[in-house]
Amino acid sequence: MATIVIDGKAYEVDESDNLLKAALSLGFNLPYFCWHPCLDSVGACRQCAVKQYKDADDKQGKIVMACMTAAADKTLISINDPEARDFRAQIIEWLMINHPHDCPVCEEGGECHLQDMTLMTGHTRRRFRGKKRTHRNQDLGPFINHEMNRCIACYRCVRYYRNYAGGDDLNVFGAHDHVFFGRHEDGTLENEFSGNLVEVCPTGVFTDKTLGANYTRKWDLENAPSICQHCSLGCNTSPGARNGQLKRIQNRYHGEINGYFLCDRGRFGAGFTNRKDRPQTPMLKRADVLEPVSKDHALEYLGAALRGSKRVIGIGSPRATLEANFALRRLVGAENYSSGMAAPEQALVDLATNILQTTPAKRIPMREVENCDAVLVLGEDVTHTAPRLALSLRQSVRQRAFDLAQEHKIPAWHDRAVRDISQDQRSPLYQANATATKLDDVTLRPLLAKPARIAELGFAVAHCLQSDAPNPAKLDSETQNLAEEIADALKGAKRPLIVAGTSLGNTSILQAAANIATALGEQANIFLTMAECNSMGAGLL
Repeated sequence: MATIVIDGKAYEVDESDNLLKAALSLGFNLPYFCWHPCLDSVGACRQCAVKQYKDADDKQGKIVMACMTAAADKTLISINDPEARDFRAQIIEWLMINHPHDCPVCEEGGECHLQDMTLMTGHTRRRFRGKKRTHRNQDLGPFINHEMNRCIACYRCVRYYRNYAGGDDLNVFGAHDHVFFGRHEDGTLENEFSGNLVEVCPTGVFTDKTLGANYTRKWDLENAPSICQHCSLGCNTSPGARNGQLKRIQNRYHGEINGYFLCDRGRFGAGFTNRKDRPQTPMLKRADVLEPVSKDHALEYLGAALRGSKRVIGIGSPRATLEANFALRRLVGAENYSSGMAAPEQALVDLATNILQTTPAKRIPMREVENCDAVLVLGEDVTHTAPRLALSLRQSVRQRAFDLAQEHKIPAWHDRAVRDISQDQRSPLYQANATATKLDDVTLRPLLAKPARIAELGFAVAHCLQSDAPNPAKLDSETQNLAEEIADALKGAKRPLIVAGTSLGNTSILQAAANIATALGEQANIFLTMAECNSMGAGLL
């Protein structure tokens, strides 16, 4: 911890933070645009200016950017210094020179970071009367709307899209006051996490096109906390509805799971909710025709059918809630209940559950996946089966960069310096998959193989780590060499991670992952993905 002084009052803060994060955590109103907790600091917008003093005797001080200044012990700053406040006011006025007066029609209106910051700095009227710079907007596909004239050049979009999400079809073009953020030509954004641009952008440049099609002001939406149902990760979401119609889904921050981001499937994949042909009432089959009936009639009919039956079976679902499955099992009896999973799938879930309960490796949340410094993925194309996990794995390869930065006393939040010192050095990520994946660009020697060979590789890695672990017979030299390389990387890591799952329907792959985790012991971390959003719950039940 460090003690810093803000406007004459001392505060205890985390010395690994920068002054902007420290001030915001203490509740100070300090404006910013380019900084984001997951993107760190580049000092692009110059909006978070404060006055810093050498010591108590220094009366003049100097203007510094809070996001680019460490929260070191005995730091003296002033947020309310007149010169710092005037500097921030000038910056916001410059940024707003070309911004259109379209708040009443902007989709971002009412929850716009730019609106909040202009109000915070006192910029309430414009003096500029010249001709404004204008841009041509792009068609970026069915999900993202583009309104480039609202851009303030904070660079958040390209930093997130290229550096964090690994996309390469969005960039910044031009120079000076004519920079343009978009694609080299019109076309759908290709990255599976492009929808986060809507929330990353502090203005209305990137907005939700699905919401704009049937637009509703934010204050007219009814929001409720929810969980994404599209995979087994359990990302937290905030769906918004009006008049019984789902309008949009936003990310709901959870520090251990999805953090600030969702995949596009979770953000845009709930359109079926508003389908007109979706059953909304109970249906009763009469003369081979399904007819809608009232809830009371359906309950009466079902009760009579159950009372008059000698035996009733209940078929649950790995996509249903634990409560719904439990209620069904209690209604029909445990001996007449099925989880809804086929026997092979049930066996895979049972094995995965047993592995998580018995292996010494730690079960870690997705947030901790980002901190792992050596990763082996066995048989899972996580971009498709557990997309948000893929985004975390992409961050894990940066651990080498952070280690180098620490060795050279570079703060982890100094984004440009960390990237410059690491160059192309990455922490090892190994994958053995049945098909090519979107993570291959950050993978060391990706292996394409059949499920049986993937399992053999896993068993060979475990044997290299622990001699009494089973060793597959007749292993080719290429696989053996790769197994030894992976074993050395996992053994030399501080936080090794093994990722596997049920998507290939192969129990041997899961068992191989368990053997590796057992061989590494308590030092290891393990993450297993399932087929459906509640496969684990249904399996445990």
